[in-house]
Amino acid sequence: MATTMTDAFADAHLMHAAALQRLSAGDIRDAAEKAWCAAKRATDALILARTGDEPRTSAATSAGLRRLVPTDPKLRALRRRYLDLQATLHGECFYYGRATRLTRRNS
Repeated sequence: MATTMTDAFADAHLMHAAALQRLSAGDIRDAAEKAWCAAKRATDALILARTGDEPRTSAATSAGLRRLVPTDPKLRALRRRYLDLQATLHGECFYYGRATRLTRRNS
């Protein structure tokens, strides 16, 4: 794991690029997982910048966002988006493969 905010954002950028590459290759599930990782790492960087502590798990990232919302109400929308991405990209697309079926049906 990264130890600086810059490292965490660099991780997010690399995972975003990898997600786009996997999407181009038609690997929806891997693209979704990499996109989820990019979102998590960018969120980790925000939490690290605000608190000085880097979350080590998805649960810690969720908890970190929850703790920051009272100090900055604008983060409430970010927290909702983070949780939505977690459920959609990590849960539905990666674990259940739902995006694969939807993509095939819609193409």
